[in-house]
Parts: sequence; C-alpha cells; structure tokens
Amino acid sequence: MANHVLHPNKSELEALLQRERLVLVDFWATWCMPCKMLAPVIEQIAGEYAGKAVVVKVDIDEHEDLAMQYGIQSIPTVLLFEDGRLVEREVGVKPVSAFTSMLDSRLAVAK
Repeated sequence: MANHVLHPNKSELEALLQRERLVLVDFWATWCMPCKMLAPVIEQIAGEYAGKAVVVKVDIDEHEDLAMQYGIQSIPTVLLFEDGRLVEREVGVKPVSAFTSMLDSRLAVAK
C-alpha cells in the first residue's frame, strides 16, 4: 500500500493541490515516534482511497518551508485540502476513522 503515498517537493505539492480535488497531507519527521505510529494508518488510507483522494507525506526536516507555510507546530499533523483550500487539520496520532470520516464527509458532498 505504501506505493500509493506520494512524497512531493514544494512545487509538486502545489501542483497536486491545484490539480486534485482531495489531498491529505501528513507532516512528519523520521525521528518522531508518534509519526512512525501514524505511518501505517496513512498507508492504509492511501490504499483505500486510491482514485478518490491523493495521500502525501511531507518530511518537515526536508521541507521546512512547507512546514512554515502551513503553520505546522507539532507533528504529526495531517491537513486535508479540497480544491486547493485547507479544510481540515488533525494534530497527533488518531485512529484511521478520524481521517476516513474527514475524507468520507467531503466525498459524500461530491455525490
């Protein structure tokens, strides 16, 4: 399932946000234990929502500019963008249902 998770740079992320309807962005770092705990959840979501939403991971150590741009103050932080606009934010380790409900509510509106 990990192959469904993208690891974009800044320009690639900006292009995704403009092109895709729903983009779930996980801000994380390799040294962050809660981020490692959340990783399988993010991978599961990427597999389950393939074709419905794009799931990306942004390493805050590699992309400090993006972390600053989106006001990331603690990790993991997961942002949901709809049509390029930030619509939801979750901070910390959450169960898969916290993220699937975010996505499902947006997908239900589109139907």
